[in-house]
Amino acid sequence: MPLFYQHNINQATKLGIWHIEEPESFFLEKVPLKKDVSHPFKRLQHLAGRYLLSYLLPDFPVEEIRIADTRQPFLAGDRYHFSISHCGNYAAAIVSSNSKVGVDIELITPRIERLAPKFLDDDEIHFFNEDYAQFLEQWGLRGRVFQEFLTLIWNAKEAIFKWHGRGELDFRRHMKLEGSLNLEGDWIKLPFVFEKSRKIHLVVEGRIFEEQSLTLAWVLT
Repeated sequence: MPLFYQHNINQATKLGIWHIEEPESFFLEKVPLKKDVSHPFKRLQHLAGRYLLSYLLPDFPVEEIRIADTRQPFLAGDRYHFSISHCGNYAAAIVSSNSKVGVDIELITPRIERLAPKFLDDDEIHFFNEDYAQFLEQWGLRGRVFQEFLTLIWNAKEAIFKWHGRGELDFRRHMKLEGSLNLEGDWIKLPFVFEKSRKIHLVVEGRIFEEQSLTLAWVLT
């Protein structure tokens, strides 16, 4: 069973990553298929994410998932809060009975350096191109590690986007890294300020899986 990673955040909140190796028929035994998912690989990702929800929480009502106008999945009445992410052959999910949540996974590629100006504001660009880059270069870590941490910031902002759940967010203006990244064991804590109608301080937790070229980020409030 390719449950790649599981993290029980607290008594009410669970997180997992599934490495997709099974055929579609494996997931269909447990998970209903939405009719509008037509691409075979996208359909497999779709099924794996929902299967993972039911794996993490056996009584999760997968068949009751609805899609909001913002394309975010939800349950009526907020019986459970949840978030799903897909990337390559991986699916991630987080589910909580009492906390608002968001999760995202990303593959690490050099392309992230070209995309960075689209999701980093001027202060964040300065931090990564000047302060942080100089620190990495002192230790000979500029290339790969630089891409890992850029991916993790994108990751974190995607997780915040899903946590918000209402769309219409500017990744450069509405969510900004505030302060330094802190390493605690395998986890990296990323302090963010989310500000749209009001200012909210968030701590996004991230992790880098180097062998899989994968990053993970989640947030809850």
